[in-house]
Amino acid sequence: MSADIAPPSEATKGRPRGRYLAALGLAALGVVYGDIGTSPLYALREAFHGQHAMPVTPTNVLGVLSLIFWSLVVVISIKYLVFVMRADNRGEGGILALMALLQRARGERALASRRVVVVFGLLGASLMYGDSVITPAISVLSAVEGLQVAAPPLAHWVIPVTIGILIALFLVQSHGTQRVGVVFGPVMVLWFFTLAVLGLAQIIAQPAVLWALSPHHAVRFFAAHGLGGFLVLGAVFLVVTGGEALYADMGHFGLRPIRLAWFSLVLPGLLLNYFGQGALLLADPASAVAPFFRMAPSWGLMPLVVLAAAAAIIASQAVISGAFSLTRQAMLLGYCPRMQIEHTSSREIGQIYLPDINRALMVITIALVVGFRTSSNLAAAYGVAVSGEMVLTTLLLFLLVREVWRWALFPAMLLCGAFLTVELAFLGANALKIPQGGWFPLVVGAVLFLLMTTWNRGRAILSRRMQEKSVPLKLLMADLAAEPPIRVPGTAVFMYGTPEGTPPALVHNLAHNKVLHEKVIFLTVLTEEVPHVPPGERITVRRLGKGFSSVVARYGFMEDPDIEEILDACRVRGLDIRVEAATFFLGRETLIATDRPGMAKWRERLFAFMSRNALRATSFYRIPPNQVFEVGAQVEL
Repeated sequence: MSADIAPPSEATKGRPRGRYLAALGLAALGVVYGDIGTSPLYALREAFHGQHAMPVTPTNVLGVLSLIFWSLVVVISIKYLVFVMRADNRGEGGILALMALLQRARGERALASRRVVVVFGLLGASLMYGDSVITPAISVLSAVEGLQVAAPPLAHWVIPVTIGILIALFLVQSHGTQRVGVVFGPVMVLWFFTLAVLGLAQIIAQPAVLWALSPHHAVRFFAAHGLGGFLVLGAVFLVVTGGEALYADMGHFGLRPIRLAWFSLVLPGLLLNYFGQGALLLADPASAVAPFFRMAPSWGLMPLVVLAAAAAIIASQAVISGAFSLTRQAMLLGYCPRMQIEHTSSREIGQIYLPDINRALMVITIALVVGFRTSSNLAAAYGVAVSGEMVLTTLLLFLLVREVWRWALFPAMLLCGAFLTVELAFLGANALKIPQGGWFPLVVGAVLFLLMTTWNRGRAILSRRMQEKSVPLKLLMADLAAEPPIRVPGTAVFMYGTPEGTPPALVHNLAHNKVLHEKVIFLTVLTEEVPHVPPGERITVRRLGKGFSSVVARYGFMEDPDIEEILDACRVRGLDIRVEAATFFLGRETLIATDRPGMAKWRERLFAFMSRNALRATSFYRIPPNQVFEVGAQVEL
């Protein structure tokens, strides 16, 4: 395939048209663009009033605006909307979906080992959680800080009001976003329209600011300031934070509505506002302390604070929902213990709520607000995780264009090299923030990476230890034929992680109870490296004879397994299993850390702790608890 053409994606099939496309674009505004849409609250301010502030001079203002313009064009418009979002995994996006796509599609041309791809994907996912806790804190806090401009006597209420908004935001997550989601789009339309109007008024007064569209102003800025100009990239990068959300949320809306919303409203609104803030700085350098709110007339300040707070809440909602979806993907791909998942909508499968993740995000986000106190301090911590994640996405993109899209080496290096040049510069500038708070998202990412790799490695070791004790199915069937046990009426369903071998729970039950049900089902639930498995490919039934059957249920990493749905599909294939008439046998292993090869002993203890606290399979698969028989066993790791 030629270097300038990517294969058609699943997301482009059955393209939405007309009013439906416009409706999807409106919905995308409320979910996808909340994060990047609130960046004008603090991004330009940090360049001229932050820790590495530049003097407010015409040359510096034009230089920073030029950097902002070309960052939005190169990173968001070209990298994500033209290239990365074509790398969909059957319509779904996000770094874990990209990792799974590479794992599924790799062949003889593979340039990197499976482990490298997994490490890149898990590191990117881990860093996304750092973004998930900082985005609500910085977005809401920067919006509420408008009170310092609109009503200075209320300045001491900024922290309490921010905490109150955040608590309310996290408390309503259990109700889902279906009811309030219908107003997200219109509110964001009003927000971007307001951004554009505020900026346009200032540009009309100072039209010379439009010279910043020329890239030579960015080049001249770097030539004049050297290291100082490089440090400002940490502030400039704030304008593209939220870019990963475009890719992660692609499965909800499709490529065309997200592109439509970006080029028709979001990009124009952002550019007009950034250039308007620059124009204001040219006219009044002292406004650098709060250029966004200083653009508004005095009568409009308080309404603008309210609108900014609403936009910040929407931005936070999108990031929180993204953390829920990312956790479910990690869970089903085998990198996270089972957790409680609640569906908040009967129509939209993507609307889920994870109580444990919600509580953790709330506690950490509030702690960030209390600890950092101002959005400027939080800006010092923001960007490190996101820039690292963008670099990892580009590295995976390079592997994809070479191995899946079959590009030649030179065009693949040219494309991804251009992206990496920009993103590594951003990463280097953000790395200088580490002592001022940038360490926090890195610590969050490192801890989560450790937990995910420990869980995945521990599961593999546990599976190997269980298989060592497993009785071959042929041997079991021969023993049953030689010495038939007592058969009792009913159906026994033995759940086991692999379709090969015999479930240990069956062997233990047979050894101790000396009886066997008339129908015995070996049930294995597998998660494929695709978002969704077609219903016709969901269930495979294999008759083993003597009342034994093997059932393999396949789900995508965006789907939730359901035992009743599995048994209904079995009946269609001639295997009549009723939930109410079945007894479910599950293994309950007690894990013991040992010095056997596999993992360090401390990681084995960590895996054992995670396993003890994971959600019971009974709840995860929605099995009636009064029909479950658990068989305990000790396993040495």
